[in-house]
Amino acid sequence: MTAWSEYSTGERVKILRGTEMTQAALAEAAGVSVALVQKVEQGGSVKVASLIKLADALGTDVGVLLGQQAPRRAMRRAERTALRAISLAVHDSALVSHAPDAEPGTLADLQKANAAVWAAYWSGDYPNLGALVPALITEARAFTDAHDGRLAEQGSAILAEGYEVAACVANILGKRDLAYAAVAHAMRAADSSGDELLSANLAALLAWVYLRDGRTERAVKVAEDAAVSIAPSFADASPARLSVFGNLMLRAAVSASRRDDRIRATDFLSQAHAAAARVGKDGNLYQTAFGPTSASTQAVGIHLAFGNIGQALDLIENTRLPADMPKAAKSRYMLDVALAWCEARQWDKAADTLLDVCSEAPEWVRHQELAGQVAQRLGDGSTAKLRKITQLLGVPLLPR
Repeated sequence: MTAWSEYSTGERVKILRGTEMTQAALAEAAGVSVALVQKVEQGGSVKVASLIKLADALGTDVGVLLGQQAPRRAMRRAERTALRAISLAVHDSALVSHAPDAEPGTLADLQKANAAVWAAYWSGDYPNLGALVPALITEARAFTDAHDGRLAEQGSAILAEGYEVAACVANILGKRDLAYAAVAHAMRAADSSGDELLSANLAALLAWVYLRDGRTERAVKVAEDAAVSIAPSFADASPARLSVFGNLMLRAAVSASRRDDRIRATDFLSQAHAAAARVGKDGNLYQTAFGPTSASTQAVGIHLAFGNIGQALDLIENTRLPADMPKAAKSRYMLDVALAWCEARQWDKAADTLLDVCSEAPEWVRHQELAGQVAQRLGDGSTAKLRKITQLLGVPLLPR
């Protein structure tokens, strides 16, 4: 496979433009002539200022056009544009000491906007989040600046969630630096909200960023420390506290399993199951999607990490997913199911499961490394199914 740096600047522009955008459309979006776009793509030399305009129109950085960094594999132009918009919103908030001129709406309006952001996130609609997240951050900052007391705290909580979604999207799309920055902003806003559970839940997010960044020991420590700080007691064992605690324990368990630490992973998972049993039903308090089902679905991935294929399959057989389970959470579990079938050499079952995920969550699945790993192992299954999976994932895959 050709490395991104081995392409010419013109080839990189053409690849990023893709079939979704004509040369004329790129020229119009960048504010340059069609002749300049043609010149670049044909290998001609242009000023850096023009490349910056082209990069902005393509939703990327000029360093990508110059081959200094590669775009994330399988990221489409709409997703790159959304990521760029989210990045600007997060970083601008660090440079501007007050919210831009914006008429603050009501708390109800802000809560409605926040719900729309989370709905888009859980459905995997990343392109739409490029508009929704920056708007929520701007509106929440304006609301917080315009009020004090309890209203300011409520505005800060929603602002924290806006940054939280920004961090989640950045982490999924591989922009780790942006994810860390957004988490930091979220934690500051959460501190201003006075909500200790919100602050603790953001530690689970940070642990997830660490996990995807390969910093597994940091992930375990952050999640475990936060869980200890809000551990339920007989005096306070509300569903919200149990959900945040249980979610942190699951994050710690998964992170420990990636370090092959069976003792700690088993202990953390046991505490998560206990919290789920006390909650008694599935829910999504603090956007944790936590409950008995999530404890079981996460356990499948942990058993697979330790090579306990039989136990993973037994759990899969006995797990029933609720109809209202968020699409992203359901899809992540189904990738583990596909992997389990691969480990059991049930190739057709693995292919059918992966094909279902690709069909139901096409935008989400293309950014999941596990999907590619499963697909690469389907060489003994149906070639037709593998070809369709390849098309849906949007990446070249070869049968083993």
